[in-house]
Amino acid sequence: MINKILFITFFMGISIGANSQIPPVVESANQSVRSTALTQKFLSPTRIVWISDEAGNQVINAESILKQGIGQANLNQGKYLTLINDQDSKAGLILDFGCELQGGIEIITTINNQNPIGHVRVRLGESVSETMSDVGTDGATNDHAMRDFTVQLPWLGRLFVGESGFRFVRIDLVDPDTKVEIKEISAVFRYRDIPYLGSFSCNDERLNKIWMTGAYTVHLNMQDYLWDGIKRDRLVWVGDMHPEVMTINTVFGYNEVVPKSLDLARDLTPLPNWMNGISSYSMWWLLLHRDWYYYHGNLEYLKQQKDYIAGLLHLLSTKIDENGKEILDGNRFLDWPSSENKEAVHAGLQSMMVMTFNAGADLCEILGDKETAKLCKTTVEKLKKHIPNMAGSKQAAALLAMSGLVTPAQANNQVLAKEGVHKMSTFYGYYMLIARAMAGDYQGAIDNIREYWGAMLDLGATTFWEDFDIDWIKNAARIDEIVPEGKVDIHKTYGAYCYEQFRHSFCHGWASGPTSWLTQYILGVNVLEPGCEKILIKPYLGDLEWVKGSFPTPYGVLEIEHEKTPEGKIVTNYKAPDEIEVMLK
Repeated sequence: MINKILFITFFMGISIGANSQIPPVVESANQSVRSTALTQKFLSPTRIVWISDEAGNQVINAESILKQGIGQANLNQGKYLTLINDQDSKAGLILDFGCELQGGIEIITTINNQNPIGHVRVRLGESVSETMSDVGTDGATNDHAMRDFTVQLPWLGRLFVGESGFRFVRIDLVDPDTKVEIKEISAVFRYRDIPYLGSFSCNDERLNKIWMTGAYTVHLNMQDYLWDGIKRDRLVWVGDMHPEVMTINTVFGYNEVVPKSLDLARDLTPLPNWMNGISSYSMWWLLLHRDWYYYHGNLEYLKQQKDYIAGLLHLLSTKIDENGKEILDGNRFLDWPSSENKEAVHAGLQSMMVMTFNAGADLCEILGDKETAKLCKTTVEKLKKHIPNMAGSKQAAALLAMSGLVTPAQANNQVLAKEGVHKMSTFYGYYMLIARAMAGDYQGAIDNIREYWGAMLDLGATTFWEDFDIDWIKNAARIDEIVPEGKVDIHKTYGAYCYEQFRHSFCHGWASGPTSWLTQYILGVNVLEPGCEKILIKPYLGDLEWVKGSFPTPYGVLEIEHEKTPEGKIVTNYKAPDEIEVMLK
């Protein structure tokens, strides 16, 4: 199944020089050397999406650019891509590299160019229509990554330009009465060379592709730090990290990008400040440490957080009134679609306070901080005195169910199971799926995944988006085509808040929730003790006939297969590392 998915073939046979040394001359001349965990590969375009001149007078030998390049200019003659401008019209084309990636563009020119050579405009896009946009209009931006710029090419040589998240590139010759010959155009793909240790496959290929797309979305954001998006914002947002880290736990196992990013957030945020200026994001930081410890069991690393954890919990305990109601300051935020529903935001923050103090009690017991553990338990009881309304919000309902302030069945029946996938969001959709599973409505959650995340794939997505509303699909064109007459340009038309129109990120790690959810609830992997030393296998196949997969642990990979008999019984086989105790239910 994995080999059927285009983007994963890019990871076959790739290696990185982990033991490479700094040349002695550099080492003696400059002690300030920063290394990177990233590797780099060069991808040829897979197709030509659009040509400015179909008659072949201004864009000549376009198909030559699809040949695999070698990255080296030479003195040979050949039939190469030629762009020709006259006084009035400009030559250009749009290339497709097959899937979303993070990096830039390499352009190789030939000896047949005039010296000095002309200028080209490069526009990187997550959709075809984004490559046809202008910065400053329709939300198009260079705010965090240079994805629209003009450069002069070398007469006979090689040029690296750009650094963004993209799938498509548009190249336009800028100067009038100019001709440029280009031997190669490649995407410079920068990523962590790490194996996909976790896997998931079942008899529903749509779910398989959704699982892998979530995994790949997070993989692209695992740069030197764990970003939220590869086009925008390219920052460490701690709340966004939670679904991403759960996907990393599920697919890649331990990776240093997680503690590195958690520590960066801690070091940039001395108490009493909130991480990223958002109170809930400081709570997500603590919840991340609880989950990271349970999946990897690194007590020494957890001990490094002891003082900050205790300080944060004491700070949070002062943000509750006498009636047990949270009174958090800072930016009061869950996710963007819920941000205008103040009652829902309060319900979510109240729930997160309960979840955080429950996790704090657990961590403080492990760390031997009995005083703070006692404070946590007392605070939870105080918070339980105030139970907010769900406010018609699926975000609020999900967190209320997860915190135990309302029963999962109540949240599911009254809010989560209503209106199909309307009012879902890419970030909090993960917690909506968890709450539905807690209510026993596994089939409802599976149906949500197929319809909501599957709709992005139907529109041509190869990574999951910053936000998505199911109503956007009405008469929408695919993102991998020129928008036909009478169709809606989904990238140019939709988006809100900080992600209007082309500013909208089409590769956002917080949207990867179905990947870890499918592994936990359908494959059935539940971590019960730190370091995965005890795992409960508890599968729910719903309408599926079979499912199999793998799960990374600190001791090796756990392999699992489930098959449903004609009578509806699930037959399970698994192979686990010796160090892990497996319980089967």
